[in-house]
Amino acid sequence: MIKNIFSVVFVIIGGTAFSQIDLPNNSVRFDASESTVESTTGFEIPAVKAPSLSKTQNPNSPNNSDLGKEKENQLDLQNGDGLIDYTGTNKAPKYFSQDKEEKPEYGKDQYLGDFKTTAKKATIMYRDHEFVDGDMIRVYVNGEIVIPQARLEGSFRGFDLPLQDGFNKIDFQALNQGSSGPNTAQLNIYDEIGNLLASYEWDLLTGNKATAIVVKQ
Repeated sequence: MIKNIFSVVFVIIGGTAFSQIDLPNNSVRFDASESTVESTTGFEIPAVKAPSLSKTQNPNSPNNSDLGKEKENQLDLQNGDGLIDYTGTNKAPKYFSQDKEEKPEYGKDQYLGDFKTTAKKATIMYRDHEFVDGDMIRVYVNGEIVIPQARLEGSFRGFDLPLQDGFNKIDFQALNQGSSGPNTAQLNIYDEIGNLLASYEWDLLTGNKATAIVVKQ
């Protein structure tokens, strides 16, 4: 009887021990992987362009290459000077069939006048103020020739004269008398910003001079 009891106990203990033995784990492990599915949001990131090292001019941007450069102001002789009526042109206001008749006083030098200014330079402009007939002149400044020969036209022509302190003597010598009458001219003198300083006229015979003096203060 006791033998049978030991046999039952042995069977129970053996079964329990057998049930506690670990069985091998045959489960499969799946590692998470990154999704390669493209986004369906519809947004696309634009490609980034590398900046260009070359200098390109934007056509809508101002050109600053001329900044700080002062443009030369052109003298406007077409707006009238208060001495003649403006007719929309800088041509002489009248053309005669002939110049004035020669008079004895035309056969000597003429003093036109003098004036004072603080300008650094003057613009000397001259033209034939009557019949344009080929009058020619020579211009001297302080006794030296600056314009060897100039033809008097219906339009103003001339030159810029840097002024020295004190007296600046300007002589206009008649080289001829053209084809009609004496050598006739209108002389306008302007300052550096275009203000009219003086206006004169002369009537000369060949070889005579008309003189104007600009005094720089």
